[in-house]
Amino acid sequence: MRNSLLFVSMLCVLCGVAALNARIAPARQSINRTPHASRTYLGFDRNTYPGDAAIPTLRKTFSFAGYWLSAPPGETSNTWQGKRRILNSNGFGFLLLFNGRLYKDLKSIADARKTGTRDATSAVVSARKEGFPGGAIIFLDQEQGGHMLPEQRAYLHAWMDGIVAAGFRSGIYCSGIPSTENRQGGVIAANDIREGAEGRRIAFFVYNDACPPSPGCAAAANPPPPAQSGVPFAAVWQFAQSPHRAEFTAKCVSPYDADGNCYAPLFERANAVEVDVSSALSPDPSSGRR
Repeated sequence: MRNSLLFVSMLCVLCGVAALNARIAPARQSINRTPHASRTYLGFDRNTYPGDAAIPTLRKTFSFAGYWLSAPPGETSNTWQGKRRILNSNGFGFLLLFNGRLYKDLKSIADARKTGTRDATSAVVSARKEGFPGGAIIFLDQEQGGHMLPEQRAYLHAWMDGIVAAGFRSGIYCSGIPSTENRQGGVIAANDIREGAEGRRIAFFVYNDACPPSPGCAAAANPPPPAQSGVPFAAVWQFAQSPHRAEFTAKCVSPYDADGNCYAPLFERANAVEVDVSSALSPDPSSGRR
């Protein structure tokens, strides 16, 4: 009987310990998950490739780089072409970009659909030629903000459908800043595009360089999360542009250079590299690494 009582007592103690561990374990998991869940990553993009020699130094500050699959806005050639290997070997993640059309380029809804499909094919061909894997996210550069007109929406949807049909995922670079249209304020392009997506799954890379919420030209190890841009569903937030837009940046905590640019750290002035700066929830926002 005494041994039986001892066994029962020990069993109760063990049960109590197990119950305590069961209560502690979720707390431990929560503690362990919190830093990972709140981690953000710093990236840069620029229209012109910075040169092979600059890549190792840039990697000391940035986790990912914008990578153009077409000629960037205002350019007639693409200097990023053929540079995937050196970026990959230096540990960079990728933010794949393709230059979209302005409203003036779209003659009608039918023309917009044809152009969107054609541009999607060009983006996919370029992504495959550069060695990016299927399933990678390609972000269409939509420079014009505010409410999307029917021709713009037709173009965007055709482009997105073409990207997905080819085995990639669609994303868009667009404004996260409220615009004023027809004397009505508060139209944010990102919200408008998402609300009119008709069920399409889109990754959002938003720009909002207005201070606040932008910190300005900052290169923090743990940059502000994309949701702080004012677009809660953003996956990537471009919070600094070069050159800056003075009407948005007067109140920035981290000021731009005297010439209006945001420069990457660690370079001597003679070799300075001006950049646009972004934060993301992943060190590889386009899933472009193999």
